[in-house]
Amino acid sequence: MDRNPSPPPPRSRDDGEEEDVAAGADCIGSTVYSKHWLFGVLSGLIQIVSPGNTKSSSGDEEQQMELNEEMENEICRVWDMSMDEDVALFLQEFNAPEIFMGILAKSKCPRLREICVGILGNMACFQEICVSISSDKNLGQVLLHCLYDSDPPTLLETSRLLLTCLSQTEVASVWVERIREYPAIYDSICFIMSSSTSVDLLVKVGEVVDKLFDLDEKLMLEWIRNGAVQPLDQPQEDSEEQPVFRIVPCVLEAAKQVRSENPEGLDVYMHILQLLTTVDDGIQAIVQCPDSGKDTWNLLFDLVCHDFCQSDDPPIILQEQKTVLASVFSVLSAIYASQAEQEYLRIEKDLPLIDSLIRVLQNMEHCQKKAENSAESNAEEHKNSDLTQDDLHLKILKDISCEFLSNIFQALTKETVAQGLKEGQFSKQKCSSAFQNLLPFYSPVVEDFLKILQEVDKALADDLEESFPSLKGPT
Repeated sequence: MDRNPSPPPPRSRDDGEEEDVAAGADCIGSTVYSKHWLFGVLSGLIQIVSPGNTKSSSGDEEQQMELNEEMENEICRVWDMSMDEDVALFLQEFNAPEIFMGILAKSKCPRLREICVGILGNMACFQEICVSISSDKNLGQVLLHCLYDSDPPTLLETSRLLLTCLSQTEVASVWVERIREYPAIYDSICFIMSSSTSVDLLVKVGEVVDKLFDLDEKLMLEWIRNGAVQPLDQPQEDSEEQPVFRIVPCVLEAAKQVRSENPEGLDVYMHILQLLTTVDDGIQAIVQCPDSGKDTWNLLFDLVCHDFCQSDDPPIILQEQKTVLASVFSVLSAIYASQAEQEYLRIEKDLPLIDSLIRVLQNMEHCQKKAENSAESNAEEHKNSDLTQDDLHLKILKDISCEFLSNIFQALTKETVAQGLKEGQFSKQKCSSAFQNLLPFYSPVVEDFLKILQEVDKALADDLEESFPSLKGPT
């Protein structure tokens, strides 16, 4: 008989509760993600690297380079999910890092390798998992080997993972030691800095190098000395096949690449150069490599004269640029102190640098007054804000700027002062600002400058002496 089917029997309350419990049991932690689905994705990954899989063992290069679209979509979902701590812990319990290690060791598919390292990078953001990943020596070796990869996205995710681990106090030393054990990593990183056009990759690699140098001076010294001298017994044709990388030119090349597109990345590379100047070998690496001193000076000179803290910028811009300016002035000062006799450092060419230094000091006064006014209007809020940290960075910048400016003042001659007056670097306002910041710590320098100024513009010198009574000699 044709009729509609009978309706199902009413579901009992107990049956509904059982289904709800079953659904809850399939969820990962407090998330709505399904354990069953994730098991399926991971099982599919295991099949990719299993010995019986024809795609992984047949030697078909084209096949191994491709990733099934459905599989890519699913593993990308896992990549997104792995930012959740419950999911990351579940992956850890399921031994997912070992699965990813097998893929990284065997797969030649760039996209698959990128995703696997990316998932590990997300997982490493959680301390417990980071410690576990870092303690696995085999996994550590496989991950460091990814730095030799030719695929920029994979290199980016590898660098992100390394930076995450290096930022964890408990495991940072483990990774520093591992990197020291593989000298070829130096060549790979230098190659990336000197040749990559990917700004994102350059910034992340720069952050890794900056963190390494900040953590371990010994490693920094090793990298400074690596490639510092071309082996005398190496034939010229061999040197062309295997270029000897030097750290300073590579850092400069990367800085030029990120300069216009990523100010934060430029800040990182300037800080790397500043770290190099904290050791004698680093200063020598900057000034003694063929043209490195000149190239470094020219790039940094151009930055402060044309990019940072310009005359048409609001004074508050200094708050955004204080750290990068401190690094730039610190490096310029180190070069100036060690290479003052070089042609490219002739001060009459570099009078705009004096202008930039004084402008920074003037803007600093504005920022400090604004902070003081803010403090007066709301003292308690000021006390609990980040202004204290800002004040610290501004003080560092001020100390570096004043020391550098005093060194330049000591090299001034009657001719350069006359030229500076003509070009506007030594107006009364600018000289007053310079004196205000240089006194009393650099009194002899200011007094010597005034003696020269007396010969060039006596009226201005007398006027400045009136403004700064401490400079007047005994009557």
